[in-house]
Amino acid sequence: MVCMESLLCDEVCPSSPAVTTEPIPGINFGSKSYCRSISMYTTKEEYEQALTTCMEKEKSYMPEPNYLDNLCSNNLVIARLKSIQWFIKSSSRLNLSPGTVFYAANYLDRFISTNHCNGWKYWMVELVSIACLSIASKFSDTYNPSLLEIQMEDLEHLFEPSTIQRVEMMVLNALGWRLASTTAYSYLELFSWFLDSLKPQLHEEIIALLNNLLLRAISGMFFRT
Repeated sequence: MVCMESLLCDEVCPSSPAVTTEPIPGINFGSKSYCRSISMYTTKEEYEQALTTCMEKEKSYMPEPNYLDNLCSNNLVIARLKSIQWFIKSSSRLNLSPGTVFYAANYLDRFISTNHCNGWKYWMVELVSIACLSIASKFSDTYNPSLLEIQMEDLEHLFEPSTIQRVEMMVLNALGWRLASTTAYSYLELFSWFLDSLKPQLHEEIIALLNNLLLRAISGMFFRT
């Protein structure tokens, strides 16, 4: 178990800001396509096998049980929502691959779910979020922005690169260095291959619907009932 209470014992941070909900931004990943066709599957059987494997693999990349209770008890639901929105904006600004957002969100959720210490502050979530996006970009992108570039916009705090690097190691250790997560985007990639056989207009409508559903899900809209 990792504990955030030991973070930044020598660092001075501003007090935690008030956190409010904001409209969910649209997805714009610059020149990178949000949905890529998958050409490696040449038969229906290969596609079905890949989908089955994806579903089985996903189980081992889920947050710990009672994760939602953990978020609520630590007042982290809104802080998490702001982090996911920041992932989306930053990936667009830095022209990162679409899957990077989903990897970063998965790393954040898994890390928080393994951390049971009390007294989470907003700057802690922000710091872990920076580390998660940095790790995700290194894992899934050919271009890796610097830690200063990542922090250029929409953050309440600025952290030293050495501090972020320490937290990256904490996150990696908490995740067991298991980074090839199966995420919602993994399924969208698979479904894109299947949808290629549909009429162009129907294909676009379904992809738009899936994009909207994924955006709501990754932003935590499923927490609102």
